[in-house]
Amino acid sequence: MWLINSSIGRKVIMSVTGISLILFMTFHMCMNIVALFSAEAYNMICEFLGANWYALVATAGLGLLMCLHFVFAFWLTILNRKARGTEGYSITSKPEKVEWASQNMLVLGLIIVLGLCLHFANFWYHMQFQDIVRSGAADTTNGYIHMEQTFGNPIFAALYVVWFVALWFHLTHGFWSALQTLGLDGKIWFKRWKLIGNIYATVLVLGFLVVVLAFAFGIVGGSF
Repeated sequence: MWLINSSIGRKVIMSVTGISLILFMTFHMCMNIVALFSAEAYNMICEFLGANWYALVATAGLGLLMCLHFVFAFWLTILNRKARGTEGYSITSKPEKVEWASQNMLVLGLIIVLGLCLHFANFWYHMQFQDIVRSGAADTTNGYIHMEQTFGNPIFAALYVVWFVALWFHLTHGFWSALQTLGLDGKIWFKRWKLIGNIYATVLVLGFLVVVLAFAFGIVGGSF
């Protein structure tokens, strides 16, 4: 199958899964912003996304997208390093036009994976998973309390900030790279996609950061 056996096919899988994950993160960011204005509204969304069949199907699909994206990213990185051989590491100077994020996508990816593990442990495990096993906890679907407790912890807040910064670097490169792989580029649009990607990634990450910092500094929370 060419999607797996060819380099272009593997990059297409990376691009499609990456764009899909960006769309999900956009929804997630908008959902988090709701918590800044209404705890009740945020908890209504959490309840809607609990152990319902459609939410479970979406969660399984999201997990598959993540696995495919990370597996193929690691695979492509290994293949690229093998292709460069030992001569690739004998060059000490960095290419002028190669972005820092492009040269460190694997490291950024590992930070993002670790951040996801932390996020799953803090939220998914205590919310949707607890709904699935029906633990009977009083705050099973009270996502607002989980958000307040998690981001109110300075250690967790700092870790989330690091995670989002790594995510920003990853997205600023991944956005236009995915579109380039899918053929949506050109002399004019290449620069445009890079600018659009930088703006989109910045707005997306700032949306997440605003929520974390608002709870961390007590601007919201404590009244529900």
